[in-house]
Amino acid sequence: MTTRKVGINEVGPRDGLQSEPEILSTASKLEFIGRAVDAGIKRLEVASFVHLKKVPQMADAEALLEKLPLLEDVSYIGLIMNERGLDRALDTPVHEIGMVVVATDTYNRRNQGVSTNESIEAWLKIAGRAKTNGKIANIMISSAFGCPFEGEVDADKIIEIAKKVLEAEPAELGIADSIGVAVPKQVTHLVHRLRDEFGAIPLRFHLHNTRNTGLANAQAAVDAGVDSLDASIGGIGGCPFAPAATGNIPTDDLLYMLDRSQIETGVSLQKIMDTSLWLEQELGRGVPAMLPKAGIFPSMK
Repeated sequence: MTTRKVGINEVGPRDGLQSEPEILSTASKLEFIGRAVDAGIKRLEVASFVHLKKVPQMADAEALLEKLPLLEDVSYIGLIMNERGLDRALDTPVHEIGMVVVATDTYNRRNQGVSTNESIEAWLKIAGRAKTNGKIANIMISSAFGCPFEGEVDADKIIEIAKKVLEAEPAELGIADSIGVAVPKQVTHLVHRLRDEFGAIPLRFHLHNTRNTGLANAQAAVDAGVDSLDASIGGIGGCPFAPAATGNIPTDDLLYMLDRSQIETGVSLQKIMDTSLWLEQELGRGVPAMLPKAGIFPSMK
């Protein structure tokens, strides 16, 4: 029997920390990332190249990347919103450029200052520049299931946006439930629609646990055949621009579910949980993940 494998993309150093009130030092971020890599994580969102006043937690993006060790099998992702962000990212050794396009105009304007279509047009240029400069270019469609300002988002709209952004031939297509409104049936439906429309393009899902459906949605995404899942050690973070949109899927809790479901990730659950406990000391408070509280139950035999 072939073992099912799913990639884990650690987003705690970026999506996690950018939404927390504390601002960790560059040294603490370096240890955070180092611990994740030591646990077996191969892809990490480590920084965002955005307005320093809007997201002060990410103000040391360049300094952090200058000090991060470049490892042969580890890829660092830098998030950008526009060409100004790309200009900054290109001056660093970041491996991947990740851009976000929000599925609704209202949220996209609040997040990026322009309409959804304007962000798509910017992405088409950015992807070309990124690849010309030796970077991997990836795109994520956020608020793919619902928007705090415009309500429900239909799957047809996501397919329409995906057709446009895929013209730039990204290495993967990301889908984000940015405010945690999806349920498993919707996730399954959208994955099947994307596969029917676009074939074997690698799919990456970014799911939030705001309404306690994040892990159920992650299992639905795995069952439907997605290639990788985003998660945040300790479950820290969310989105700073959406009301009450806290709750990244905890890497700890996700790994526990996948490990006991005999789905291979290549990541050490014990080391991730140990990192959550370390992170609690750095932040001075508990983290949302349940596993650091409950502990690891003995492995299935």
